[in-house]
Amino acid sequence: MFARFRRKRINPILRDLLQETHLSVNDFIYPLFAKNGSNIKEEVASMPGVFQMSIDEIVKECDVLKELGIKSIILFGIPDVKDSVGSDAMCEHGIIAETIRQVKASHPDIFVVTDLCFCEYTDHGHCGVIDPVLETVDNDITLDNLSKQAVVHAKAGADMIAPSGMMDGMIQAIRGGLDAAGFGNLPVMSYSTKFASAYYGPFRDVAESSPGKGDRKSYQMNPANRNEAIAESVADEREGADILMVKPALAYMDIIRDVKNNTTLPLAVYNVSGEYSMLKMAAKAGVIDYDAVMMETLLGFKRAGADIIITYHAKEAAQLLQ
Repeated sequence: MFARFRRKRINPILRDLLQETHLSVNDFIYPLFAKNGSNIKEEVASMPGVFQMSIDEIVKECDVLKELGIKSIILFGIPDVKDSVGSDAMCEHGIIAETIRQVKASHPDIFVVTDLCFCEYTDHGHCGVIDPVLETVDNDITLDNLSKQAVVHAKAGADMIAPSGMMDGMIQAIRGGLDAAGFGNLPVMSYSTKFASAYYGPFRDVAESSPGKGDRKSYQMNPANRNEAIAESVADEREGADILMVKPALAYMDIIRDVKNNTTLPLAVYNVSGEYSMLKMAAKAGVIDYDAVMMETLLGFKRAGADIIITYHAKEAAQLLQ
């Protein structure tokens, strides 16, 4: 006698009762990109439906998100002036600090996460201060700057800090800086396993963060390395991270499950720009059912082990879930 799995699939109500993995609007964090000015909402050609926005437009966008049930955002800044160290990122009057203050003033119920990095703020497009001899990011000087940046975000009212630069020791440095400044209860969500991926292409259009020279392979992870991917997240757990992350998500489902099985912390994934744009362009070409593929993809992240999904699809998915 062979097993008859179909008995549990024929009736749609029974199928729903037995569904193992579920998506909820509470799973989503929505990325927003802030720039100075007013009444600015400029769509990014490579990412249909994603915009660079002035702060007043971001405040309005939060009304839309709340109507959809989305309660969490992650902020990225696009400063007017960039320099070699990313000074705007460490300035109490910089684009991110000002965005946090205005969002929290109008929407105290929105959970504001801030991306903590320097690639959007440096004139060379790398994620920290460049060592002129090695021609790569100086890890330890950048740690000091990340700590300063985190305290600026905290003072402005951020609800969670999300360091993304893949500097060794960044969680320990940031945690130490936050604790010393009196922000011991502010959580840190680390981009703990972040690969040097080709899937980031469109993001560099919206965030204006392409490296002027070279690449980020000396500090972001080799996509071929599985054991190192686990070790990176385990290290950040030991240093005091509250939430871990795998980025990108779609080509790294095995890594999501590996990290989930080897750590005890909640796990986020970043459904990155290239993954988003591929679906948008395939829909435009008429080769996929966009809504169905989008929801199947997001469900796949949850099934692989994600507790949180940072995604540009959040608004569309929320509408379907409603």
